[in-house]
Amino acid sequence: LLLKSSCSLTVAVFPAAADPASVLSGSLGRGSWCNEHDTMHGRLDIIEEKVIKTVEHLEVEVKSLLNIISETTSNIPIAPETPLIDILDGKY
Repeated sequence: LLLKSSCSLTVAVFPAAADPASVLSGSLGRGSWCNEHDTMHGRLDIIEEKVIKTVEHLEVEVKSLLNIISETTSNIPIAPETPLIDILDGKY
């Protein structure tokens, strides 16, 4: 929304120019640029939304996997003589 306002503001500032022909051609060029700019930002907004949803989905999946690992490791019977081994070995 701010981008459209800034484009409109740019067009509104130039009508006070001395040469009306340059104002007319300049405003048409700016209008086209604003449309392209708005289209690009619209696409970026869609990509941003998809990235956010993907990250949220991955967070849920990781939490689920960590819960499964935690439940699985807590249910593994360990013989009294078996030494405990750190599977990450301090590399986390």
